Amino acid sequence: MITENLNSEPQENNVNNIENIDNQTSNQEENHNTEVHEEETHDEVEHHEHEKMTSGELMNKLESLINATDAGANHKKFNAIKEMLLQRIHLESDDKKETESNFEHPLLSKVSALNNLFREKYDEFHKKQEAEQKENLEKRTQIIEKLKNLYTNSTANTNLFRAIREIKEEWSNAGQVPKSDFKNLNNNYFFHLNQFYQMLDLNKEYREQEYTHNLEKRNQIIARAKELQNEPAVQKALNELQFLHKLWKEEAEPVAEEFRDKTWEEFKEISNKIHERKAELLTQIEAEQQITLEKKNEIIAALKKLAAPDKAPNHNYWQQAIKKVEELRADFLKLGSVPRKISNQNWNEFKVALRAFNTTKNEFYKGLKNSQQTNLEEKLKLIQTAKDNMLSEDWEITVPLFKKLQEDWKKIGHVPRSQTNKVWDDFREACNTFFNNFRAKNNAQTDDWKENYKQKRALLDELKEIGEEEGSVEKIEQIKTSWNNIGKVPRDKMAINTEFNKTLREKLKLNKINEFDLKEEGLSESQLTDKARKVKNQIADLEAEIVKLENNLGFFGKVSRDNPLLKDTFDKIDEKKAQLEGLKHTLHNIISGE
Repeated sequence: MITENLNSEPQENNVNNIENIDNQTSNQEENHNTEVHEEETHDEVEHHEHEKMTSGELMNKLESLINATDAGANHKKFNAIKEMLLQRIHLESDDKKETESNFEHPLLSKVSALNNLFREKYDEFHKKQEAEQKENLEKRTQIIEKLKNLYTNSTANTNLFRAIREIKEEWSNAGQVPKSDFKNLNNNYFFHLNQFYQMLDLNKEYREQEYTHNLEKRNQIIARAKELQNEPAVQKALNELQFLHKLWKEEAEPVAEEFRDKTWEEFKEISNKIHERKAELLTQIEAEQQITLEKKNEIIAALKKLAAPDKAPNHNYWQQAIKKVEELRADFLKLGSVPRKISNQNWNEFKVALRAFNTTKNEFYKGLKNSQQTNLEEKLKLIQTAKDNMLSEDWEITVPLFKKLQEDWKKIGHVPRSQTNKVWDDFREACNTFFNNFRAKNNAQTDDWKENYKQKRALLDELKEIGEEEGSVEKIEQIKTSWNNIGKVPRDKMAINTEFNKTLREKLKLNKINEFDLKEEGLSESQLTDKARKVKNQIADLEAEIVKLENNLGFFGKVSRDNPLLKDTFDKIDEKKAQLEGLKHTLHNIISGE
C-alpha cells in the first residue's frame, strides 16, 4: 500500500552519501509492492463483477480478451475467467450426466479451443516482451551514459536544464527491463543523477531553474491528486494516484529546501485520504459478499430440503422439484462472489447439496423402474386381448370390449422407455384394425350421407351456442369427437366442414385453449398421424421464434431482465417457451395414446 511509502518524504539527493542511492532504489521497490497490492485490490473488484456474469457472458469476455491488442498481457485475467467458466461448465455437466451419460457441454470444446489460441498469443507476447525488455535495457544503458557525459564532458554552451529534463523524460518512457537487471540499472542511474546534482550545486542559476521546474511539477501533481479525491471510480483514483507517486519520484525532485516538507506533507495527506476510499470500497465489497453468502446459503438450504421431502414423494413431486432445482442452480450462479476465505467451502456445499438431490431422485426412479415393469406386463395382456378380438364382427360384444381396453390402457402407468413406442404401436394397430373393420362394415350397411349432414348441422348449431361458461371445453371436446365419428356428407354440402372448423377456432380462442389440447376419441390412425404432424410443425415454428428472439438479445452488450428495453423481449420468450412446453406435452400424449 502506498501509505507505507507516505510516512516521510524520500530523502533529497545527497551527493556525499552513496546510501541515498539505495534508499531511492528501495523507494522504487516499495512502489512495485504498492503496484502488486493495488493489483490484488483490482483483482478482487473484477472477481466480484465476474461472479455475477452468466456462462455466455464469461465466454464473450474470454473472446474479447483474445481479440485485444497484446492479448498475452492479460494472461492472469484470462486464466481467472477461464477457471470460473470451467467451474460453471463442470457443474452444468454434472446435472446433465445424471440423465445423459454421454453428455458433453457445448461450451467445453470452445473453451479448449480458445485456451489453445490464447496460449499461442501468450507465447508470442512473451517472446515480444523479452525482446522489448532487452531493447529497453540497451536504451536505459545509453541514457545512463548520456547522463554521465552531461556532468563529465558537457560543453560550455550546453543547456543543462533542458538536457537533464530530456534525460529524465527519456528514462521515464524507456519501458520495462528484465527483473534481474532492474536493481543494478536503477542504482546506476540514480548514482549518476546524484553526481549531476553535485555538479549542479556549483551552478546556482541552473540549480534554481531545476528547483523551480520541479516545484511546478509537484504543484501539478498535487492539483491532480486533489481532483482524484472526488473521482467516483475508486479503483481508477487509486491507479492514477500510484502513477502520480511515480512521477513525484522520477520528475519532481529536488526542490528548494523551503518547499520540500510542505509539498510532501500536502501530497501525503491527500494520498492518505484517497486510500481511505479504498478501505470504503473494500468494506462495500465485503458487505455485498456477505449478503451474497447469505443468499447462497439459503439456496443450499432449499436444495437440501428438496432432497429430503416431508412426505413420500411421487413422480409429479420430482418433476416439479427438478424444475425448482434448475431455477435455484441458475440463481446461485447469477449471484456475485462471496468472501474468498470461504468461497471454496460455499461452492463445495452447493455441489454436495446438488449431488444429494440427484442421488435421492435417482433412487426414486430406480424403484419406479420396477413398477414400470409391472405396467409393461399389464399392457402386454391388453395387447393380446386386442389381437385376439380385432377381427371379430360380434359388434355388440367387441365394441364395448375395445372401449374398455382403451380405458384400461389409460389407467396403467408408464412402462420402460425402451418399450414405450413398441407396445403403443402394437396396441394401436390392433385397435385400428378392429375399428376400421367396424366402420367399413357399418358404413356399407347404414351410410346415409344426407343423414350425416343433418347430424353435422345439428352439431354445428350446438357449437355456435357455446360461450365461455363452465364446462364449455368439455362440450367442445364432445362435439369434436362426435363430429369425427360422423361419416361423409354430400359433395355439395362439404362447405359445412369449413364452417365447422372456423367456428371451432373461434370457440377455442374464446375459451383460451389450443386445438391440440382437445381430448378426442375415436380418431383413426391417419387422423392421429396428421394431428401429430401439425403439432410437430408448430413446435418447430415456436423453437425458431425463440432462437430469433434470443439472438436479438445478443446484440446488447449486457443482457438483463432489469433493462426496460429488453423486458418485452424476455416476456415474449417466456410466453413462447410456455407454449412450446404445452405442445411438447400434447405431442407426447398423442404418441403415447394418453
